[in-house]
Amino acid sequence: MPGIGNDVVALHAINVDRTIQYRFYSKIIVDSEKLIYDQCLASSLPFENFVWLAWSIKEATYKCLQRYRHDLVFSPSNTIIKQVLLPESLYASTTEGIGFDDVSVCKSVVYSGHHQLFSRSIITKDYIFSVVNDTNDFSRTCWKVKKIGSNEREEQSQAVREMLLHKLHEWYPADQFKIEKSLFGFPVLLKNGVEADFPVSFAHHDHFAGYAFVADA
Repeated sequence: MPGIGNDVVALHAINVDRTIQYRFYSKIIVDSEKLIYDQCLASSLPFENFVWLAWSIKEATYKCLQRYRHDLVFSPSNTIIKQVLLPESLYASTTEGIGFDDVSVCKSVVYSGHHQLFSRSIITKDYIFSVVNDTNDFSRTCWKVKKIGSNEREEQSQAVREMLLHKLHEWYPADQFKIEKSLFGFPVLLKNGVEADFPVSFAHHDHFAGYAFVADA
């Protein structure tokens, strides 16, 4: 089964002054990542957005790997982003799709231990949304991010699950889907009572929520 992870950061909910302080951002990015920003990205991307871009990529990486390494502990400093390629047009407007070929998207390569992973991140003026796969082929990666009405955790969780179930019922009207939580905290999708052969990932922050999954071949 392929891996998948995603994360979303609502930019209006972050503290910019705190984010750009070394004591704070050094817990998220390492020196080599700061160097990538200074040398390649500083003229195009505000530093606070880079910090939260890195956070979203690393959180999505953790979710992707947690399926195989159940004892994994989230540690941003041990997940290293080696490459960041920004699109020509930084801010995206697309909110859902299959793959990212027609989307203004940031592409990154990430390492966690001996694992090499790949990310696609959408940057808007309102949020950053990242998806991480264990392959650089995102052609079957289905995703969506949406503004929701509540920032309460339980309602966020319900909203993102309803988003995914609605999409799956559009595609597979004859099948029954249910979402459960594994013993290790990540979501498990049941299709007609049996665990589906593709993983799903959820994320929510403030008034934004998103999902990602790898569709059947």
